[in-house]
Amino acid sequence: MSGGWRIGIDVGGTFNDLVAIHEADGRRVAFKQPSVPSDPSRAVEEGLRGLMDRAGIAPAQVSRIMHGTTLGLNTILQRRGARLALVVSRGNGDVLEIARSRMASAFDFTLKREVPLIPRQRVFEIDARVTAEGVIDRRPDAAALDALAASLSAAGVDAVALMLVNSYRHPDLEAEVAGAIRSRLPDLPISESAKLWPEIREYERGMLAALNAYVQPLMEGYFDRLTDRLAGLGLTMPVFITTNNGGSVSLASARARPIDAALSGPSTGVTAAVLESPVRLRGRLVTLDMGGTSTDMAVVVDGQPEYTNEARIGEFPIILPVIAVTAIGAGGGSLLTVDAQKVLKIGPESAGSDPGPVCYGRGAQVPTITDCYLTSGILAADSFLGGRMPLHPAPSAAALAALGDTLGLPPGEDRAQRAADAALQVATAMMSVEMLKLLAQRGLDQRDFSLVAFGGAGATHACMLAEEAGLDRVIIPRTPGTLCALGAALADIRRDYGRSLSATLLPDGAGFEAVAEAVAALAAEGTGWIRGETPGAEARPLAFRLMAEMRFPDQAHALEIFVPEALRETLDGAALLDLFHREHERLYGFSSRDERVRVSTIRLSVSLPEPALTDAAPQANPPAPGARRHRRVFSRGEWHEALFRRRDSLAPGDRLEGPLIVEQDDTTVWILPGWQCHVEADGNLLVHRISRKEGQA
Repeated sequence: MSGGWRIGIDVGGTFNDLVAIHEADGRRVAFKQPSVPSDPSRAVEEGLRGLMDRAGIAPAQVSRIMHGTTLGLNTILQRRGARLALVVSRGNGDVLEIARSRMASAFDFTLKREVPLIPRQRVFEIDARVTAEGVIDRRPDAAALDALAASLSAAGVDAVALMLVNSYRHPDLEAEVAGAIRSRLPDLPISESAKLWPEIREYERGMLAALNAYVQPLMEGYFDRLTDRLAGLGLTMPVFITTNNGGSVSLASARARPIDAALSGPSTGVTAAVLESPVRLRGRLVTLDMGGTSTDMAVVVDGQPEYTNEARIGEFPIILPVIAVTAIGAGGGSLLTVDAQKVLKIGPESAGSDPGPVCYGRGAQVPTITDCYLTSGILAADSFLGGRMPLHPAPSAAALAALGDTLGLPPGEDRAQRAADAALQVATAMMSVEMLKLLAQRGLDQRDFSLVAFGGAGATHACMLAEEAGLDRVIIPRTPGTLCALGAALADIRRDYGRSLSATLLPDGAGFEAVAEAVAALAAEGTGWIRGETPGAEARPLAFRLMAEMRFPDQAHALEIFVPEALRETLDGAALLDLFHREHERLYGFSSRDERVRVSTIRLSVSLPEPALTDAAPQANPPAPGARRHRRVFSRGEWHEALFRRRDSLAPGDRLEGPLIVEQDDTTVWILPGWQCHVEADGNLLVHRISRKEGQA
């Protein structure tokens, strides 16, 4: 180990979270910095300065920065990206309008579809096509390419997405056309669909190329500003960008493929949640990431987060492998409103960081979930962010009292507290419904799961959610408010590869040659890429994760079959068929082992595992003389005298019963009556119902 510091950064809508980990002794230092929406790179610079001052880190001691950002995601959602053109095969110009020919809603015939990202007048057709068998059928001549370049120039576009029919079978044709355009328009960025993800489905592949091109100019500008600001701090170490799959890539790779980082923030949090949870409980986890704008949830089974190739950003599909995260608009900054029917609504609009919640004292008038925590007594006005950001209780209470008046709550001194309590119960019910649906869709029982809570408000709300949803156990990591940044700091270098093929396996396993060829090609491509991502990678072992989409010939939907690492190098047709039939039997109760099976897609993840870091044991500090020991909290319709403790005063082995408030610089933990908190040896808090037997905890 070098003995340097590795820094993880997670840029959010309300706060930037930063974590530094010492590579030799495992020391951790966390820091939160309010976001600057007008220039996210400035908030990163200010946060790094504050983190390094707190930890006493000199610029030369920083060995690596791992950075996650929501800039690409927000750019797509807010439609602030580049002016795009799309180049397609002749006759395919309506691909974005046709999409999947689905109505916007099965229940509302008047609801309009999402407006295409690229208007039809900026979709250009060219006489270039690959057959379904992978043979180049038509190539454009020089005159056609000249005309295309002239049209693109006249359209005044910032970037181009290129998607030719069946190009996943023969990506070279797209590369030829892209090269011809670049030779004529050298400053125009071009995203090739088959280079990004050579998988069947023209609409999804074209949409991926369009989204990559849409965010690329803005992301490149951000990366340039970020590099300049880091240099201004004297930081010249390698910078890596976290990605949708929970891994990371070099800054150069992120510039070429910024779409890989669009959904990275929630993914790194899930990765860290698994690593921080007790090994004995990793088999069944639900993660709760409650930030300023939203609450994100994911399912972990057998220590592995669930992945999906069907994620969406707004209405746009993302076919890249992404850690499956479900989000609802209920975060700490979510606005509380009352509709015409006097129904209390939580979000999805958020107060953000400016003006932020009413208690920030920046002129906001509409209360938020954070105002509810403060007015209920869960938060303290003088210790938010470790005392760096004082809160203002009076305007919060006034705004919530006015909300209570609108709701028709009876008059009284505690009207504001009753309104806050009502809002917290509604938010909890929203989360519970989404969590139970998430588990039920997978045939899972919530009573078998532990809830891992993180994000700025996750630890504050987790016990309320667990009681509502029927979970018996909550895990609070040591630094829950900055866990996504910790996940960034711990992220492995990783990229996913995919390839569509048309292979049919006979019952005896014959026909496996096409599958073996695809696996070998993807492994070679991934190995070549990862060896060039960071110095010294060629001497370290790689990790692979192989998946195959398989189905019977007349089956409508394919099953994604995971190939265990022990089988990957010796895999043959018979072994792959056995994996498919066993999964089919598990899901449907039967399988036809004498039928042919089609393999439609191969996906391979290639990663460079980071060396395990020493985990420094937390040190407990005795409470300061005269420190507050109790705090009044209004919860579930009544006042409670809650025990109050600082997190750094707790020692491994301590057991405390709720009502309990545990305060730390990055968050506040609220534990309900009827629940008990146990401090684990690693410093994590394990919270469970008192009625459970100790041996089950």
